[in-house]
Amino acid sequence: MTREKGELNTLFADKIKLFVCGPTVYDDAHIGHGRTYISFDTIKRYLEFKGYSVFYLQNITDIDDKIINRAKESGIDSKYLAEKFEKRFIEDMAALNVTSVNYFARATDHIEEILDQIQRLIDKGYAYVTETGVYFEVAKFEDYGKLSNRKLEDLETHRIDIDSSKKSPHDFALWKNREAPEYAGEPVWDSPWGKGRPGWHIEDTAITEKYFGPQYDIHGGGLDLIFPHHDSEIAQMEAVSGKEPLVQYWMHTGFLNVSGEKMSKSLGNFITIRELLKEYSGDTFRLFVLLTHYRSPIDFSEVSLHQAERNVSRIKNYLENLDEKINDIFEKGNLSEDLLKLAELEENEFDEELINFDYFKSNYPALKEGVNEFFTSMDDDFSTPKAIAAIFSFIKQSNKDLEEDDLIIDDLLAIKHWFKDISQILGIDFFVYKDETSGNEAELLDIIADVRLKLRAEKKYDLSDEIRDKLISLGIEVSD
Repeated sequence: MTREKGELNTLFADKIKLFVCGPTVYDDAHIGHGRTYISFDTIKRYLEFKGYSVFYLQNITDIDDKIINRAKESGIDSKYLAEKFEKRFIEDMAALNVTSVNYFARATDHIEEILDQIQRLIDKGYAYVTETGVYFEVAKFEDYGKLSNRKLEDLETHRIDIDSSKKSPHDFALWKNREAPEYAGEPVWDSPWGKGRPGWHIEDTAITEKYFGPQYDIHGGGLDLIFPHHDSEIAQMEAVSGKEPLVQYWMHTGFLNVSGEKMSKSLGNFITIRELLKEYSGDTFRLFVLLTHYRSPIDFSEVSLHQAERNVSRIKNYLENLDEKINDIFEKGNLSEDLLKLAELEENEFDEELINFDYFKSNYPALKEGVNEFFTSMDDDFSTPKAIAAIFSFIKQSNKDLEEDDLIIDDLLAIKHWFKDISQILGIDFFVYKDETSGNEAELLDIIADVRLKLRAEKKYDLSDEIRDKLISLGIEVSD
């Protein structure tokens, strides 16, 4: 609301209630949805890492004009259409490792709560009934538009409605009557004001009031939802409860463009998550998203995706080398005193996976610097780009020490512990490595490596570098 950063203060100590606007399930989710939900999945993961108990609630809009119209076009029942695309949405989120939502609340499962909230708005004088439905009287709510900073007198160009039954064109629907013949066959519910269905804005406040009460900590969504959706949510809930603010913090993700243009089917640049995952992994798209701050606009392109793919491979290759060093030390028995004592306690049978050296207490300078920069960045409004930059800076600094065996086992295990936490926070499992190449593939790579050596010896660096870059784009790390 203030457009300023501040300390996180929750309504209840160490507990956070987080609500994010969910999808309208009439089509497959697109990469813009993916951007928003990856961002909030990561935010929840980090808040939990910091020790908060977070309840993440997301609605599913399963009744809407878009759903009804698409069902009519397809010649199928709107309920079946909504269920189909809700299922596909959940599958798409799982493919992106967006797994932190605690509860998905369907609008149609909360009709009772919606009707109750509408009736209370009528009783308090904020809503009125017409032959076409029930409407929220915007003029009665003095601060309408306070999130978007829009004044009522300036809304004329933004809101056009030809419904002459309304007191003002700015008033929005809480309940839409659907008893007229032209609506025959559409889904309807009984209400005191006639058979019909809920408006868009009321479903969110009815759902959050049921699970969170009249006030909660964080409300998230895309930047395009600020007006009129979030402004209307504020008006509804603060009017009916008499309490403000509705939420402590508003968080909005920036727009996603495709090669500099707004994504749309008419431009032919509309990309669903399913289409994306035919070419790229969920890990690649997650890292691509997190390389931009959640509030900033993000530009989707093949070049950016390839770069993210290379970055994922770079981290995995580093950790694969780290694991090889750790395993080699354990096999040779070159353990520190602390590990030897642990081995005695475990009767010489213990697993390095169970040993978590506290990386916050590590004396390895590069690790201390990397850890500090990573968490300082995440603490600063979840700045994932800076946090990821800290990871790559650490890899660059520590690679030489790793290759030259200058790190003791305690340092190696501390590094591994840190990267396990990074994997959990970012939602990317960097410890899943590629399968070993087959014999023929290994021989082919040896031939390519020999060719590059000869090219470099002949000072044909451009061609050598071109081969290296193409190998890297395939996830094969090359070091000269």
